[in-house]
Amino acid sequence: MEPDDCKENCTYLRWSIAIMFRMSEIDELRTFIASIHRGSFAAAARYLNVSPAMVGRRIRSLEDRYATKLIERTTRTQRLTERGEQFLPRAEALVEALDGLHDFPDSGELGGRVRISGPVTLGMKRLPAILTRFSAEHPKVRVEMTLSDRRVDLVAEDYDLAIRIGQLQASSLVSRRIGTYRLVCCASPAYLAAHGTPRHPAQLAGARCVVNLNLAPRHRWTFLSSSGTPVAIEVTGSLHLENDEVQRAVAIEGAGVVYLPLDAVEADLAAGRLVRILGGWKLPSVPIRAIYPSKRLMPRAVAAFVAVLAENLE
Repeated sequence: MEPDDCKENCTYLRWSIAIMFRMSEIDELRTFIASIHRGSFAAAARYLNVSPAMVGRRIRSLEDRYATKLIERTTRTQRLTERGEQFLPRAEALVEALDGLHDFPDSGELGGRVRISGPVTLGMKRLPAILTRFSAEHPKVRVEMTLSDRRVDLVAEDYDLAIRIGQLQASSLVSRRIGTYRLVCCASPAYLAAHGTPRHPAQLAGARCVVNLNLAPRHRWTFLSSSGTPVAIEVTGSLHLENDEVQRAVAIEGAGVVYLPLDAVEADLAAGRLVRILGGWKLPSVPIRAIYPSKRLMPRAVAAFVAVLAENLE
């Protein structure tokens, strides 16, 4: 099919769908889907850039149109009715088909907003170059990123995307592995001179360790022998810290042994401010994942950013 024929057919298909479903009905379907996946009318309103009252009116209009109750709401919760459970996948399929028409090359530049949450160390060390590249390729997309080691609630806090490291708890969110994070165990030369250099992970059980609150469980450090056998050690220490940069800083000051992402301490290892220990043992790598509320509702700009992340972090 020639490009002009494709464009003509795509336009015809879009008109056909619009004729079958008036634009107001399509807005109602989008609002219904957003309300379910975002978890509340208020979150859907922020996502769609309309008022919560408008969300309520659209849902009521949709229910009146099909003469059925789709969402049961109380002051604190909402849930799909049985009819709503049946209605949701059909609504998603229709909206996805319509949105798919915008994915053709002639649909223009990407635009809109992408709101992202990322961990501090990865955000500072690895993401600036990715952000710069993405911004240059898609100048009409506004990227808003906050860095925090706290695991945000994507739906309640209105994020399009979160970048997370390590194992995930079970949830309804969509997850895609986009890279691998390496860990390292190290301490300052002064600490090792005063307390000795551990030769086996078991020696860490009696050492002064900086407990990393980002790990789960936080007191357990895992190492792999040369044969790949895992050895888990329960560590203790008076400092229990979340931020990688703070852990790095106290380690340089001689506070104890740290178990951190290599990104956080790579320059310090090269400069001799910190020393890698237990070199005959490997540390397990952990996955980097992109998390988002719904694959069906993912805006094109968000999908493009996830693709750039995967390309650069793998």
